[in-house]
Amino acid sequence: MMRSMTGFASLTRENEDATIGITIRSVNHRFLDLQLRLPQSLNELEPRVRSCLQQRLSRGRVELAVSVRVRSTTGPSVELNADFVKALSGALDDARRQGLVSGTLTPGDLLRMPQAVTIREQADDAEPARDALVAASVESAVAEAVAALDAMRVGEGAHLQADLEGRRQSLATLIEGLAGAADIGRTALEARLLERVREMSLQVPLDETAIAQEIVRAAQRSDISEEVTRFRAHLAHWEALVDGDEPCGRKLDFLLQEMNREVNTLGAKADGLGVSELLISAKAELEKMREQVQNVE
Repeated sequence: MMRSMTGFASLTRENEDATIGITIRSVNHRFLDLQLRLPQSLNELEPRVRSCLQQRLSRGRVELAVSVRVRSTTGPSVELNADFVKALSGALDDARRQGLVSGTLTPGDLLRMPQAVTIREQADDAEPARDALVAASVESAVAEAVAALDAMRVGEGAHLQADLEGRRQSLATLIEGLAGAADIGRTALEARLLERVREMSLQVPLDETAIAQEIVRAAQRSDISEEVTRFRAHLAHWEALVDGDEPCGRKLDFLLQEMNREVNTLGAKADGLGVSELLISAKAELEKMREQVQNVE
């Protein structure tokens, strides 16, 4: 099954403990490059998250972000610094007697002074257990998001596979046409050489055996049967890789390099009517396939 390396998934999960958000996206990369952003409180979860990704994905640059908003069941505690307030009240009384200030000390005055009131979050005895539940929920949500990402990559991979299969079939047709045109060209070359020898033999005596051997050698230099056979084998190998269960992107990329080398050799050896046009079309198809394979896992 062919998979694309590009994909995106996002989900939000809520329960009585927290609201969890997961965003994951992947793009092309030669290897598997994982970029994880987790809350600091979940640092211990990172190895398991990384393992979850590695089990489902083999190539691509993958960015995963996790956000967690924990629901608190306890309220804040407010503590009054009585000694400070008494000292402040006494100082204000002295100031009023001296006519320096007027009015009384209000609650609003105290709230504007950090030394007068201390606000703290109350300790939650259930916090360790809750943190464990939140971590388990995050791990489950990550697995769900990775599955969604993988499904998207499979869907895009199906489109890639259909496009590449069409081009593979076009390439197979072009190579068969090239083989036929080259055979006709080689036969025509032999005929031209034999006619030329016949014309020369009317003027001067020639060693017919030696001439015949040279004609055979000249024709063999334009024989592309080996290259065509190897190319057919590459096309068959392509089918086997695509139909297999393992990721095939890098192997397909290497196979395209081998096909391109065979086409270059065919271009150097083959001769005949229409050979050049067929070679150009084959190279164009190979280049389009190479661009598409860069997206395959």
